[in-house]
Amino acid sequence: MRDAGRVAAAIQVLEDIEQHHRPARLALKAWGDASRYAGAKDRAWVSGLVLDALRHRRSLAWRAGAESPRVIAMAALRLAWAWTPDQVAAAFGEAPHGPGALSDAEALVLAEPQPLEDAPNPVRGDYPNWLDPHLARSFGDKRVAEAMALAARAPVDLRVNTLKTDVGRALKALAPLGAGPAGVMANALRLPAPAPAARSAPVEATPEFQKGWFEVQDLGSQIAAAAAGEVKGRQVLDFCAGGGGKTLALAAAMSNSGQLYAYDADARPLAETVKRAQRAGVRNLQVRSPLRPDALPDLAERMDVVFVDAPCSGSGTWRRHPDAKWRLRPGQLERRMAEQDGVLAEAAAYVKPGGRLVYVTCSVFAEENEDRVAAFLAADPRFAASAAPAQISASGLADEAGMAALAGQATAEGFIRLSPRSFGADGFFVAVLERAP
Repeated sequence: MRDAGRVAAAIQVLEDIEQHHRPARLALKAWGDASRYAGAKDRAWVSGLVLDALRHRRSLAWRAGAESPRVIAMAALRLAWAWTPDQVAAAFGEAPHGPGALSDAEALVLAEPQPLEDAPNPVRGDYPNWLDPHLARSFGDKRVAEAMALAARAPVDLRVNTLKTDVGRALKALAPLGAGPAGVMANALRLPAPAPAARSAPVEATPEFQKGWFEVQDLGSQIAAAAAGEVKGRQVLDFCAGGGGKTLALAAAMSNSGQLYAYDADARPLAETVKRAQRAGVRNLQVRSPLRPDALPDLAERMDVVFVDAPCSGSGTWRRHPDAKWRLRPGQLERRMAEQDGVLAEAAAYVKPGGRLVYVTCSVFAEENEDRVAAFLAADPRFAASAAPAQISASGLADEAGMAALAGQATAEGFIRLSPRSFGADGFFVAVLERAP
């Protein structure tokens, strides 16, 4: 495909997202299924422009003076991809596949986009107005800078699976893709974010990935999993296992000793957990399906560690899923908070006296994080907050320099809060709660 056809396709996808309130992932898939002629590079190009347009939708609309998919795509090429006005005009005007020649007004916008200096905070930070007080509570006067970091492209982080290989061998296998140590966590590797129109590194196509040598997992997610502490030989329950990302990290930390249980209220993603565990060489995992009424009662008050990767707004992953911030509504946030309260109360029943309950979200909102922990501790006096950094240190997965870096992310209560701006990872919150002996 030529650039003109690619731009037209991106506008088509953005229109589909706007008109049908469809997640970007599904809209891009629908376009790809209907466009068999599009090659892998074409799909990556279109996806890149769509996601960059969504990352910066409000600031692009402000600078361009309009918010239609056509104008947003035009502004993204000029301002996010640094195309010249002539390049943009050529791609739009090329017949027969382009989206149509630029009007005089559009050409003027390309030449003289509006400045952002006087724009409101939500425009400069690219987020909905109603989220401003929530972000202000978490980040204060740094909220625009934090939101801008959440609107940037993200690197690809990997976790080396020590059940199958070691960091040295994994680095050698990934050298052609430009991988290097991510820092902080001993088994974390990182590939830089791709250029705007480029494809992401084909990590999952490598033979070593198929052998289970590594998993795609953000650095923040790896840190959260390490907050389970020393788990070798222990009884561990991943209560919201989903597709198994943190389940596999826990399994590797356990070195196939002890017993690991994976459960989720939704049975469907657990099938993926089983497949991934087989590829990763996990031998100490039991998957407990919610389709069985007796899935968990036998585990009550028996677990050394119960890990809760709670359902949340996903605000910490906006740089990977930028459409999510535009689809989030106040009512959804309130429902998530109620779900988090319920999940914590349910999970606590499986922690044995002296055991640990680890609460994690990929959210940057205090309402889903500190507030939920405070509500839980007020309702269940058997538990008390413990220092999350101490448990990460006990896991043995972070070196001295990594622990020093994490110390700067600890709150007064001993929780850990990560964000792209402060730590170069997705937004995460981690709390460790200990049950009294």
